[in-house]
Amino acid sequence: MEYVILAVVIAVIAVGAVAGLVVSGRRRKELPPKSTTTIAPPAPKAEAPAPQAEEPHVGDEAAPPREAPAQTVEEVELPAEPVEVTPEQVTEAPALEVPEPTAGRLVRLRSRLSRSQNALGKGLLTLLSRDRLDEDTWEEIEDTLLTADIGVAPTQELVERLRTRVKVLGTRSPDELRGLLRDELVELIGADTDRSLHTAKQEDGRPAVLLVVGVNGVGKTTTSGKLGRVLVADGRTVVLGAADTFRAAAADQLQTWGERVGARTVRGPEGGDPASVAFDAVKEAIAEGADTVLIDTAGRLHTKTGLMDELGKVKRVVEKHGPVNEVLLVLDATTGQNGLVQARVFAEVVDITGIVLTKLDGTAKGGIVVAVQRELGVPVKLIGLGEGADDLAPFEPGAFVDALIGD
Repeated sequence: MEYVILAVVIAVIAVGAVAGLVVSGRRRKELPPKSTTTIAPPAPKAEAPAPQAEEPHVGDEAAPPREAPAQTVEEVELPAEPVEVTPEQVTEAPALEVPEPTAGRLVRLRSRLSRSQNALGKGLLTLLSRDRLDEDTWEEIEDTLLTADIGVAPTQELVERLRTRVKVLGTRSPDELRGLLRDELVELIGADTDRSLHTAKQEDGRPAVLLVVGVNGVGKTTTSGKLGRVLVADGRTVVLGAADTFRAAAADQLQTWGERVGARTVRGPEGGDPASVAFDAVKEAIAEGADTVLIDTAGRLHTKTGLMDELGKVKRVVEKHGPVNEVLLVLDATTGQNGLVQARVFAEVVDITGIVLTKLDGTAKGGIVVAVQRELGVPVKLIGLGEGADDLAPFEPGAFVDALIGD
């Protein structure tokens, strides 16, 4: 009995101890822990983080689907109907330009040429019409011709022939004097000289090759582009070779000229080997069966020996395909006698076959035609008379002299 009472007492004590521990644990959780550290000032209130997009839920956690608002028939957008495109609305490639036929170009441009050239003719006719042609008058005539850049030897020759014919003629009416002067100038320029361009495909089927050379600033690339138009106007299929690799703008400019008339341009990397580009141009022209290859070379100063030697290399490399049919030297008519110095150096490096005189409409010194022909022994074949695309014309001595001396 005593053992039973003792067991009950022990059980009561154990239950009480357990209950005390539970209550003590709860109080500890409710009270903040004691700290012996110094309390710091409150930190500034941080901005609330931006709300993050709620992650999509799948399975049982997915939200029930939301019902879309009902729409009436009028509110429902129908798919757009296909729009019919008419043939007129279709964007087409720009049409190729049709260059003006070369026949008669110089006659059409005669008025433009005469505005700047006939000062020479009028001055000569005025002097020749004097009542008395003494030595002073003939010296004035000689000075007028020299001022027009005809050159010393041609001037002396022309004056002697004029003196002889005036003496034989006796009477000197304006019409007679004009006819006399015209005949002598045409004779001096060379009416019977062959000025044709050899641009037709050769007998063995290879294309004709034209090489365009000249110093910087004479309008050589522009002239090459206009010459391409002349060839197309004459019915030739043309391949252009952009062998001026020193200026990317030159190749771009030549390509633009070609695209306007349907002529393809072969070009190389900027700073590349000009001879390689010229060789490739001829090679591709042969493969395509083209009639003519027109190669625009880089402008170079006639005093630069290295550049002139490189020009000779271009010609030699091209000749591996066959002979070069034309080497055309482009000269600025406004440079006068200085152009003769340039022409002489170029002729020593490559065999010049013809002269292209540019900017002839802007000078009264048309006598350069005579001087350059006498200097090189080659004819002027083309003249540039303006900025228009078709203002490059075959040179015709009769029409040129008519513009030179006026009506």
